[in-house]
Amino acid sequence: MSDKAILLVEDDDVIAKIAEWRLNNLGYHVCGRAVSGAEAMEQVVKKKPDLVLMDINLKGEIDGIETAKMIKKGFNIPVIFVTSHSDGPTLERARETKPDGFIVKPFDDNDLRVALGLVLK
Repeated sequence: MSDKAILLVEDDDVIAKIAEWRLNNLGYHVCGRAVSGAEAMEQVVKKKPDLVLMDINLKGEIDGIETAKMIKKGFNIPVIFVTSHSDGPTLERARETKPDGFIVKPFDDNDLRVALGLVLK
């Protein structure tokens, strides 16, 4: 089991549960879940995760890309995007945050293993 804490930011409960189950099976610790950018920021402050697994399209005022900008700037925590939106404009906006990884939904255990393995040592 990894001692690294992962914050899971996903507003679809089914996807979040599957992702958490996969992360646990891979030996990672999910320290919290958030469904909005505002909630993600609260969790980052409280839990100080080692990595944030961030959906791009979130409910609320700010999306995952804006939330990732704030997390990386204010806390210098790695962010891996997980999204079903891989169109040009979305990728360009995401690229501006200098993400630590990008996983396209649907994803499998190997996608998570590789992305997390490159970031978490």
